[in-house]
Amino acid sequence: MIETGVLGPDDRAAWEALARGYKAFYRTEVPDDGYEEMWRRLRDGAQVRAVVARADGELVGIAHYLFHATGWMADSCYLQDLYVDEAGRGRGVARALIEHVAEVAREHGAARLYWTTQEGNATARALYDRLARFNGFVRYDYPLAQGTPSS
Repeated sequence: MIETGVLGPDDRAAWEALARGYKAFYRTEVPDDGYEEMWRRLRDGAQVRAVVARADGELVGIAHYLFHATGWMADSCYLQDLYVDEAGRGRGVARALIEHVAEVAREHGAARLYWTTQEGNATARALYDRLARFNGFVRYDYPLAQGTPSS
């Protein structure tokens, strides 16, 4: 059985293993102090929040999310990171995490819950297509560090 809940103080090592798995999947390097900073932010819960999924008492999935203002409606909830350990895949963990975040978003009074994924992430998109509506938007990231878009 999959149980979802809040990130606890004893979850540090298991959370980091999952967070590193998530970043490795997307080929994103994060220095060790970046994980420490994210852990502090998640434990504080003021800006970024986390939900975890457990199977047989072990962490098998994480989701990070945040609320933000929008111009034309109530706050939105952005599901920023979602990762399920290989041992938890195919067991409804991702769905349980999304549904947990959706419930928190409803309680918060958010008008929308949304997330992004890579176009080629077929496994995740198969689930997302069953749970949500693809709205056709394409995301662009402007490189602020350089000040100008790359050519």
